[in-house]
Amino acid sequence: MSEPALQIFYGISSPWAYFGAQRAKNIAEAAGAKLVLRPIRIIEANGGIPLRTRPDSRQNYHAVELDRWRKFLDIPLNLTPRFYPCRTVEPAAQAVISAQQAGLDAFAFSFAIQRGLWAEDRDIADLDTLRELARATIGAEGAALVRDPQPEAIIAQWHGNLAEAERRGIFGTPTYMVGDELFWGQDRLDFVARALGATQHSKETV
Repeated sequence: MSEPALQIFYGISSPWAYFGAQRAKNIAEAAGAKLVLRPIRIIEANGGIPLRTRPDSRQNYHAVELDRWRKFLDIPLNLTPRFYPCRTVEPAAQAVISAQQAGLDAFAFSFAIQRGLWAEDRDIADLDTLRELARATIGAEGAALVRDPQPEAIIAQWHGNLAEAERRGIFGTPTYMVGDELFWGQDRLDFVARALGATQHSKETV
């Protein structure tokens, strides 16, 4: 039987993906599951709406919820980060894809990018910033993977992630996928853990 996997479809600039990142990794490790990062942009085809184009009431409530969750999870987060909304997320997201394809610790790099944006006022659209974060987490080899433009294979994977999300019916991020089952939002991680536990139990009893 194949190794169980936890796929994460997420926006690299999503605060909710940042909140859930470390817990998702811990859940995957506890279940003996492979963690697969699938960075994507907003899934407009399935109803995704950029935050700054939403009504003021929704934007205001978004800030209230971020404040609640940062306190509940005890995770540092600036409610008004200096470089959000990002000028672009593509270089950061594609660099994570490149690191994952190279067999490096893509999670550590991705989380450093998320933390840099939301807790350290770093500009994750800046290539030098991304190289610095890569060097600190995955070394010089990883820093060399921060490129714009990326090789065609990396760009193809970036577009492929979005196409797969659209095909799966994903509309928001982070969405966690165990087998064919979808779990939208970092507040669904308890259900992710249960699903992976069931998968692992099934593997062990076959």
